[in-house]
Amino acid sequence: MDVKGRKPGYTFFNRMTYGMGEFFNGGAFVIINTYFTVFMTNVMGMPAALAGSIPLVGKVWDAITDPIMGNITDRTTSRFGAKRFYIMIGSIVSALTFLLLWTNINTDSMILKYLYYLLMYCLFSTGFTVLMVPYNGLLPDMIDDYAMRSKFSNVRMIWSTLGSMVAGLVPSFVIKDTTKAPEYFEVAILFGVLFFVTSFVTFLGTWEKDKEAVKNNLCDAFKAALSVFRSRSFKIFVGIYLTGQCATDFVSGMAVYYVTEVLNGYSNGYFIYLMAVLLISQLVGMLIFGPIMAKTSKRTTILIGAPIRLVGTLGLLFFSYEGANIIYILILTALIGIGNAATLTSIFAIMADMADVDELITSVSRPGTVSGMATFARKCSSGLSAGIIGLLLSLVGYDSGIATEGLRQSASTSAGIGYIYVFAPAILIVFLFILGYIFPISRGEFDLVKKEIARRKGEDESTTSDEEKKILEKVTGMSYDKLWNIQNVK
Repeated sequence: MDVKGRKPGYTFFNRMTYGMGEFFNGGAFVIINTYFTVFMTNVMGMPAALAGSIPLVGKVWDAITDPIMGNITDRTTSRFGAKRFYIMIGSIVSALTFLLLWTNINTDSMILKYLYYLLMYCLFSTGFTVLMVPYNGLLPDMIDDYAMRSKFSNVRMIWSTLGSMVAGLVPSFVIKDTTKAPEYFEVAILFGVLFFVTSFVTFLGTWEKDKEAVKNNLCDAFKAALSVFRSRSFKIFVGIYLTGQCATDFVSGMAVYYVTEVLNGYSNGYFIYLMAVLLISQLVGMLIFGPIMAKTSKRTTILIGAPIRLVGTLGLLFFSYEGANIIYILILTALIGIGNAATLTSIFAIMADMADVDELITSVSRPGTVSGMATFARKCSSGLSAGIIGLLLSLVGYDSGIATEGLRQSASTSAGIGYIYVFAPAILIVFLFILGYIFPISRGEFDLVKKEIARRKGEDESTTSDEEKKILEKVTGMSYDKLWNIQNVK
């Protein structure tokens, strides 16, 4: 098969170069979720609710750019391969815009501050879109095999965890005082370089099948993007993605507040301990659950991981007070990290399969459009969690004026922060388990989808049985006789 980029292969090196692209995704959101609201409240003196609204408002912009980018990717032809071409461009743009997000502006006007950082967030989000929409759609155009996709996805999630580890730990060594702007900018420079290098290596070390570009109009991008939701599997997947990622975002987004205000242990290094244990246990969990997922199914690891996450999260309720034994907190945090590994590994592996289900419904291979909506869902999870965190902090009485002076919040506010840290992710994890339970695709269903696509293309002369038709209807959410129809894009 003709390809663009490196010669196809399924070696460990191939998996590593593909997975490195996830370093940015895993690391950038840890830094943003952990420090952006803190930067806004503790450095800029912005009210928590206003600061939290910036990522949330930014999702309106994403609702425009993500579908357009997915459409553009599917319509592009390039000697590098459409997706690899945009990964190359996105690696540069996203790194530069990440740096701008942490630039301090010297003004006393809260309106100017808000508008500047809202604009910078939208620019960063656009750069992220240019990079991650093609990257999320790359694997289906590299590999067809279900088990091999799982192996590549597992390495991708290991790189995501490495990104999360570096992004979770290194800034805590640099940002000694959460009220000092230059310390945040030093972190931005360091990670801007790391994000560029790892993303560019993915461009250099991957390949794409040589296929005909999708022929549609850019003005149809939104209609085409929405048609992805005709798939029952994709709708459930988006629910899994949102609940799984939002729960993770709540932990990272509230961690500084939790350690500072509830445990009163930021100066004692508790935040470093907490993030180290969380991320190391997550990396160990990736190594454990990757092979399990490849031998069983992507759904199975969700059903294993979600209860582990829930037990660890609810257990923190009994130790969320100043003077609590940090050892018990770290043990429970390790459980959360292991559970995270199981569920997050599955989420990104499932994403690659959604393009095949969409092709069976529409008769068009458009992984760019599918990944565009998946990327939008990811950014929604980050925006929603940041917005809700800001709102909840305001509701429990968090005062940014007190924070900028380096003082602690009231006892009632500290208690409220502890409840947010525990119950918000716990509720989301319950929904994650339910959605994982009803998700209709395992290895057998995936193989049937691929076989049915081959039948529709005339590459397989076998006849679809009544039982197979029922399975395909359950997977797609559509009647069998309505599948493989270009009208389903409209």
